[in-house]
Amino acid sequence: MAASMRLLFRRVIRLSHRNVNVTAAGASGRSGCCWEPPTCRCFSDAAGDRNTHFGFETVPETEKAKRVYKVFENVAQKYDTMNDAMSLGVHRLWKDMLLHVMHPQPGVRLLDVAGGTGDIAFRFLEYIRFQQERQKRRAARSMQTPSWQDISNNYSTEDEDVPQESRAVVCDINKEMLRVGKQKADGLGISAGLSWVVGDAEELPFDDDQFDIYTIAFGIRNVTHIDQALQEALRVLKPGGRFMCLEFSKVTNPVLARLYDAYSFQMIPVLGEVIAGDWKSYQYLVESIRKFPDQEEFKGMIEDAGFYSVKYYNLTGGVVALHSGFKL
Repeated sequence: MAASMRLLFRRVIRLSHRNVNVTAAGASGRSGCCWEPPTCRCFSDAAGDRNTHFGFETVPETEKAKRVYKVFENVAQKYDTMNDAMSLGVHRLWKDMLLHVMHPQPGVRLLDVAGGTGDIAFRFLEYIRFQQERQKRRAARSMQTPSWQDISNNYSTEDEDVPQESRAVVCDINKEMLRVGKQKADGLGISAGLSWVVGDAEELPFDDDQFDIYTIAFGIRNVTHIDQALQEALRVLKPGGRFMCLEFSKVTNPVLARLYDAYSFQMIPVLGEVIAGDWKSYQYLVESIRKFPDQEEFKGMIEDAGFYSVKYYNLTGGVVALHSGFKL
């Protein structure tokens, strides 16, 4: 009974804090204050008085961001190798599915938050190049036996057919992760249409209505104030823009859930120690997955932030979920 009362009390406190944040955010507004932290972040001054989770550990909110930064600073060099090892390479299929559902067209602007080593941005630019090449092939086939009308239309639209450049902006709070991402881009020869920005998901360094697509893959569970990050996503997206989040979630099959828990807690920290020389960071990552809201709860949070037509897709039995929503 006492445990139930404590749980109820914690929920009441959490909801009251969420209401305070939303009220303060609405009062501060966005007009003319985007790059003035004292104005835009007026609700963050009291954060030191509140606690949050760091994995299964309870820490002050002001401390979580520092500890998360240290985790990713420590694992940056082996981050991609560990992703392959932990997921047995399946994370590549999850990210490919993100791009398949996204289906971006030439000319769109992508913001990939917590984009670190660039996996999503690289896939996005490659997908755009594929779309451009396919459009060129279709145009070439249509002009093999043109009619007079086709020739006339070709002359009238010649100047309009110059393809608009797509851009991918990788934004991450961790400079070491961005450094590793830049090294990867250089090694792959990727530079056109790609930029790297140091920035906090809770206070993005961009003006309103700038991007067509916002993605965050395996990053939002590390944010201290998820609701605040969602509000920032809504702000920087253009009307009609799309929010997409790929994140670990709740496994739907009971048998798979037991196997997944055993693998996560018994194997992943060991892999972290063997490959990256860091047991504690990967113990935190496993624990942070269990603290993240399930599919329906996170869907509700996205809707509460102001997104519409919010849906999610379970991947690998719910090990990962892909959430999507639109700004109207």
